[in-house]
Amino acid sequence: MKTTEVREMSIADLKDRIQVEKKNLDTMRLNHAVSPLEDTSKFKKIRKDIARMITILAEKEKAEQN
Repeated sequence: MKTTEVREMSIADLKDRIQVEKKNLDTMRLNHAVSPLEDTSKFKKIRKDIARMITILAEKEKAEQN
C-alpha cells in the first residue's frame, strides 16, 4: 500500500486496516510454519505497511488534538 493511499484514509479506516493486516501477517506466519511459502519477502512488505499505517495514524491523531 502506498503512502498516498494511506494518507487519504480516515482514522477509523486506518485502525481497521491495521487490525486486518496484523491478522493477515499472523495467518501467513502460521501457514509458513506448516508449509514454507515461495516468496517470504511478503513478510517484510506487510510489516512495513503496518508500520507505515501506524506512523500516519499517529500523525493524524496528533494533528486532530491540536
